[in-house]
Amino acid sequence: MAPSNSEREARESKQRLRNYQARQTVHASQVTRRRRDNLVSVIVVIVVVIVAIVVQVFYFSGGPGAPVPSPSSSATPEPTASPSASPSSTENTGDVPPTSVAEGRDWTGTMTINEIPLALSLDGVAAPQAVSSFISLVQAGFYTGLTCHRLTTTGIFVLQCGDPNGDGSGGPGYSYGPVENAPADNVYPAGTLAMARQGNNGYSNGSQFFIVYADSTIPSDTAGGYTVLGRITGGLDQLQSGVIAAGVTGGTETPAVPTTITDVTVQ
Repeated sequence: MAPSNSEREARESKQRLRNYQARQTVHASQVTRRRRDNLVSVIVVIVVVIVAIVVQVFYFSGGPGAPVPSPSSSATPEPTASPSASPSSTENTGDVPPTSVAEGRDWTGTMTINEIPLALSLDGVAAPQAVSSFISLVQAGFYTGLTCHRLTTTGIFVLQCGDPNGDGSGGPGYSYGPVENAPADNVYPAGTLAMARQGNNGYSNGSQFFIVYADSTIPSDTAGGYTVLGRITGGLDQLQSGVIAAGVTGGTETPAVPTTITDVTVQ
């Protein structure tokens, strides 16, 4: 006997329910799988980031590949200079201006750096050779347009200028000494204007000088201290805010603000 309509409808209804339940099961399985895959992906990304950070910290914090310190670097970097290829360590080299140029007196003037006027005084009595050389170079226009190539911000605090090569290797074509007017206690107060030289060579002064922008203790070497030729008596605050405050270019002693001597006058 053929099934009745009600029986067929009941079977079809049960089949539709089974099909619907099967589709729901497949869908739920797919959703669960997608969630699991997404979670795995997130975990993988996090692990990769963590590994990258660990590698960078290890690489740049003293592990393999860390920069090797230069033999000349130290906790208190000294104001070094190379005024000529081979300055003597016992006598002047080249055509050094005579000490009579300083006239045995104090001099005043203005040094303009990045349009910042710095009032200065020079002690021709205490440092006759250094002041005579500085005055001669100023009068010849030697310093105009030269850069301040070095800024130290750790241990000692100086801005170093006066190198025609712009990298600490140049000078005026002569070198002189000995060290004059160096502080006995190795303390160079803020505002000190002093000559840079080669380490352990008191006759390697040339054209490079440094401005002490904060009180600094600079150790003497076998040649003594550093020749103090005078002081910055005005404008140091503006130099601090306009140049010093910007610091240095990462990993170097190059001022972050390009720094140029635009004019120097003395009288």
